[in-house]
Amino acid sequence: MGYFEDFEKALSKGFVFVLVIGTTDTSLIPGITIAGANPELTHYTPAADAEYLVLGKCRVIPTVPMTPDGKPTPALITRAALRLAGAGSIVVNAGAKVKPSIPYVELGGEPGGDIRRGRALNYRVIERIVNNGLVLGESLGRISPSLVIGESIPGGTTTAMAFLVAMGYDAWGKMSSASPVNPRELKIAVVKETLRNAGINEPVTDPLAASSKVGDPVVPAMASIAIGAVRAGAKVLLAGGTQMGAVLAFIKSFSGDALGSIAIGTTRWLVNDKTADLLGLVKEVAQVPVVSADLDFSDMPYDGLRAYVEGRKERGT
Repeated sequence: MGYFEDFEKALSKGFVFVLVIGTTDTSLIPGITIAGANPELTHYTPAADAEYLVLGKCRVIPTVPMTPDGKPTPALITRAALRLAGAGSIVVNAGAKVKPSIPYVELGGEPGGDIRRGRALNYRVIERIVNNGLVLGESLGRISPSLVIGESIPGGTTTAMAFLVAMGYDAWGKMSSASPVNPRELKIAVVKETLRNAGINEPVTDPLAASSKVGDPVVPAMASIAIGAVRAGAKVLLAGGTQMGAVLAFIKSFSGDALGSIAIGTTRWLVNDKTADLLGLVKEVAQVPVVSADLDFSDMPYDGLRAYVEGRKERGT
């Protein structure tokens, strides 16, 4: 039985969707992300995403999170997919500045700072996130044969790139963006400044140290939950884009054996994005399987959904 046949068999028995949320002050850098109508609102986005996923409405803000040009959060798509699949979901706080007004699992993390300062999070905080994530993942892995783990962290592709480069991978200019125009040069400039201020001149071998210096709370949380679940015998699908390259790198360094039960699930938009390189990152870090959903909203009657297609035409997707 091949990997995907084995994974599909596990999924057919049911799965749990895990949404990991967190924030960093990196999202406040003008132009770095559009995961909020303005930079200050990006700290509300993960909590609002979590609330919409669970309730179908938001509590911390009056509407669903929007980009500056009015495009709604991808949480709409996630909620619809989970309802069609009949899957349960759980929200995990890795370190969000604004907490959701719904039940959630707390890992004991903290919001990250602006990575340009050369120190994103306290090392002991990362240790706590990882230790608690392993426990949670193992518990969930004993409950469900498979987990699908997603994330919500504005500015996460920039912190993920900084983490990957710090770990010795060539992630320069390979990260995706929700913006119609991927701000690649801005991200590269931010990461260069970050590495310089952190004093990183050669690869960091400890993923916890790399997260502490230049990363965010979500990557170690996703990685540790995945590792714990695999240790309990579950299959894990990492749901997301180029940030999943950083999650793979963390898993590879911390517990490489877990990679044999992990795959990435994304969309055709991410796979075909000519301004990013998800498949190249995966090939460099750890050659796990990548599956993509062939979504097409071009005929949708809603402007916000059509924007997902129209905003990516110039990027070859």
